[in-house]
Amino acid sequence: MKSRRRWHRFLYTLNDPSIRIGIALSVFFSALTLAILAAEKASNPALESVSDAFWYTLVTITTIGYGDITPVTGLGRLVAVAIMSSGVVVFGAVSGKLASVFFDRQQKRERGLVKLRKKREHLVVCGWKPDMDSLVTGILRANPEMLPGDIVLVNGASQERMYPILNSAALRGIHYVNGDFIEEETLERANVKTASNVMVLADYSQNYSEIEMDSRTVLAVITIKKMNRMSYVAAEILDPKFRKHLENERCDEIILSRQYEKRVLVSASGATGASHVLEHLFGEAENGGLTIVDIPEQGIGMNFGELSALFSASGSGILVGLLENTGNYFLRKQEALAEAQKNPDIPGIVSNLKKVKELKSNRTVLAPDTDYAVKKYSKAILVCPTATVDGEAL
Repeated sequence: MKSRRRWHRFLYTLNDPSIRIGIALSVFFSALTLAILAAEKASNPALESVSDAFWYTLVTITTIGYGDITPVTGLGRLVAVAIMSSGVVVFGAVSGKLASVFFDRQQKRERGLVKLRKKREHLVVCGWKPDMDSLVTGILRANPEMLPGDIVLVNGASQERMYPILNSAALRGIHYVNGDFIEEETLERANVKTASNVMVLADYSQNYSEIEMDSRTVLAVITIKKMNRMSYVAAEILDPKFRKHLENERCDEIILSRQYEKRVLVSASGATGASHVLEHLFGEAENGGLTIVDIPEQGIGMNFGELSALFSASGSGILVGLLENTGNYFLRKQEALAEAQKNPDIPGIVSNLKKVKELKSNRTVLAPDTDYAVKKYSKAILVCPTATVDGEAL
């Protein structure tokens, strides 16, 4: 059985055109080497061994022609003509084939037809927006350790819409998969099974209604979580009515973009100046504003007041709250479940299991009491200092 499998694997390998071409060229090169050796061995001291013949054939077929070895017999010169002619033909064909391969690969990349089988720990961004290029640039700015090659865009937008992104010098190396991101086949081409993070945007690539956009977002999250429950999934919806569906699918982060926009406009009607505050908190400035950072190892187990003093002393910023149960929801729940079962008494286990059931991913705790305990898997919500000149942020 094993020998039959090996044979079938061997035959399958031979079906690869590049393998067959390589084998044919090797056989042809070997035949020319043996032919020149047979023709010259008895009469030419410079061509007495296989290594001499190999060297002569290699130098001649590549059209280098050092002239250190020259055929002296008529038959040898005839074989040399065959070698020289073969070199011109073979290398012309090979260079043409290589150019064709590279051109085809570039065309596939621009059309989003590539299959990213080797991508690991990448960010998959599903959907398209009119300001997609600035969004991707913002993602890279917010994640300095990330390179354009770590991002895979998945959408059904036209080539004209994707051209500015794929041909941007700042985004060189970014990957693109064309297709419907609610389809499993499309997500497989983006290798979502090995992605560390996935973002699902409200998709404006086609003339979808708002209900269709949110429905597609929910379908995409269902498919992604089925394919890779270990990835961190953030999804944008326009209507808060769809929030419950995403929570049921354990979506790690839900972005109600339309609701946030509405709140800013409502606050502006009361002349509160809230929009200016939000502009500084979430603006484009590289320094300053609201940020979420990892808590130092010594900070876990401290109370909120002690952690606040730790960040203030380091000049990192002002601690305004905590983000609890961060990271992948599935992992957090598995760890909480294992911890809950360590209690020796049954009532204690039942009580802890209820807490596990109520576990909420990315739970936000703003301005807690100073004695509030900082738990494991928490992150710090900071307002970082911004340099100013005459009241204006730099």
